[in-house]
Formats: sequence, structure tokens, C-alpha cells
Amino acid sequence: MPLGGQRRGECRKRGGSIVTIDAKGMHVLVTGAAGFIGMHCARALCAAGARVTGVDSLDPYYDVRLKEARVATLAGEPLFAFHRHDLAEPGPTAELFAAGGFTHVLHLAAQAGVRYSLVNPGAYYRNNVVAFGHVLEGCRHAGVAHLAYASSSSVYGANHVLPFSEDQNVDHPVSLYAATKKANELAAHTYSHLYRVPTTGLRFFTVYGPWGRPDMAAWLFTRAILAGEPIRVFNHGRMRRDFTYVDDIVEGVLRTLVAPPAPAQPSGAPYAIYNIGNHDAVELLEFIAILERLLGRPARRELLPMQPGDVEATYADTSRLRHATGFAPHTPLAAGLERFVTWYRDYHGVR
Repeated sequence: MPLGGQRRGECRKRGGSIVTIDAKGMHVLVTGAAGFIGMHCARALCAAGARVTGVDSLDPYYDVRLKEARVATLAGEPLFAFHRHDLAEPGPTAELFAAGGFTHVLHLAAQAGVRYSLVNPGAYYRNNVVAFGHVLEGCRHAGVAHLAYASSSSVYGANHVLPFSEDQNVDHPVSLYAATKKANELAAHTYSHLYRVPTTGLRFFTVYGPWGRPDMAAWLFTRAILAGEPIRVFNHGRMRRDFTYVDDIVEGVLRTLVAPPAPAQPSGAPYAIYNIGNHDAVELLEFIAILERLLGRPARRELLPMQPGDVEATYADTSRLRHATGFAPHTPLAAGLERFVTWYRDYHGVR
């Protein structure tokens, strides 16, 4: 598992190099701590010496048992405490911040999934917009030193210029999920401008790895291939994604969390946006071929047209992240998928 087993204040990335993260003295609220990225970040922060309070509503969007298993991996961390909590409830969330004594907030809780936003839009308004507003209010009144929050590569929407740069216009989302993430960025900027709350939005690009979500390609394809069932390949496989391994996401998150943004132009607000992606747009068919090799069996492909809300390609320009933190994701897809497949087989007891 990423970043485990090191001395306090040190995080070891794959490949063996050491990155020192000064997290001692920090008390971090990690929302969505039972989620895929939230669990990894909570453990990494504990390993770096931070005290971590994790909250999650354990929403049944996918199997709650997986979320509970993630939380169970954190149970032995002496610096970690978990609370079941719904951030969309205003009173309890205000109480959480008033009593918490948090120095930093890492907001990863959200209703995920582009396609699900087509059938249950209310979940996205509630969990992505209303809940985020309560987090912003909590940070404002508690005097939090830095709020870092998950945005998404989906905000680039109908953009066709690759790689995607933070300087590009993102006013044309093609899914409600993307629109809610763009709304988060706008609201965060307003709080940074009006109330001087330092905020950093992190646009994640197609994250995968151990403990991933069951509705994402790595899990869906692996499960189907092992079961001898067909996989659904949208746009007839003519899709490209900037697949980003979870360890790289975690390192990017930690580096930005401990470094609040300076006032930026044109508003002078302490506000920043960074892409966190692997800077490598990979064909979906290549992704499938790697899985076939790792699993030792062929995939049965069901070729389908593009789905509403999807985009044909994502590809991150990570130069801004590299300039600000000295880091950019780099794990090769084959290496990351091998680690995911090993975890998947162990977790499900399949060979």
C-alpha cells in the first residue's frame, strides 16, 4: 500500500525515492475518507505525522462493504479517527468544524460518476454543490489554513485542444457531474477572494489502483474478463484517457496540501488550480490489451457508441503542478495495472 511503513514525516513513492512532507502539527479533516482516494490520502497523511479526522456518509452508490473495508485498513492508525457524517446537513457540519480544531481540510467527498449524473441529478446537486458550500462555510468560520479539494478533468468538457491546461476556458461542461465540479471551483475562488480562505482545486485525471471504485474501467474490465463476460467498449474503443495511478495522485495531493497558494492574479485571492494526471493519453484498446496480458485471458468486446456526457480524450498538462511542487505523476500504466490486478485477485480471492 502507498506511503506506508516509513518514518513519520516521510512518504515513499513507488521506485524507492523519498519525499519529505512536513505534516507534523497538522490536524487534517479528510472528507470522503471511506472512498478510493480518501482512504489512500488519509493513510498517507498519518504516515507523514498528521493527525487525521476522516468523515464519510457511506453512501450506497456502490457496495458499502468496500467502503467499510477501506475504513478498516485505517483502524490501526493511532493518528486517525473516523466519523460517519453527511456534509449536506448544515447544522451537524457546522458543529463538526466548530469542534474539530482542523488546521487543514482535504475535501474528497462527492457523488462520483459521469453517467450516473444522467439518471440521478439530485444526488449531484446535494452531495457536490450543497455539501461543498457547507465545507466552505466551515473553513471560513474555523479559520482553516488551507482547503484542498477534488475537482475533475471532466471540467474541460467540450475542449478539443490537448493537452488540457489550467489556462483553458472550462465554461462548456458536457455532464452535470462536470458542471458541479466547475461550480465548486467558482465557489472556492469566491471564498478565497472575499474571506481569504486559501483554496486549491485538484483536477484529477482517471485515477486507478488498489481499492479503486467498482464502476471504473480497471475494476469493470478485470471482473468481466475473469468471469468470461463481455466488456462494454464505448465509442468503439476510440477513447483516450490520461490514466493516473493512485500513489501519484496522493503525492500530488500531499505536496499541494502543505503549501497553501499565494495571492494570485487577477483577483489577488489565495487560490490555485492544478491538473494531476499522468501526462499520457492512452488508447482504451491499449488499456484492455495490458489487462488481457496481466490476467492471462482475452477480453470479449462489446463495441458501443459514445455515451452522453463522455468525452473522447483526456490528457493533462502538468507543468503548473510540477512548477509549484516539483512533482508530476509518472507511473507507467502497465506497472500500475499490475499492482491493481494483484490487489484485485487478493481482495476477491480469485486467480
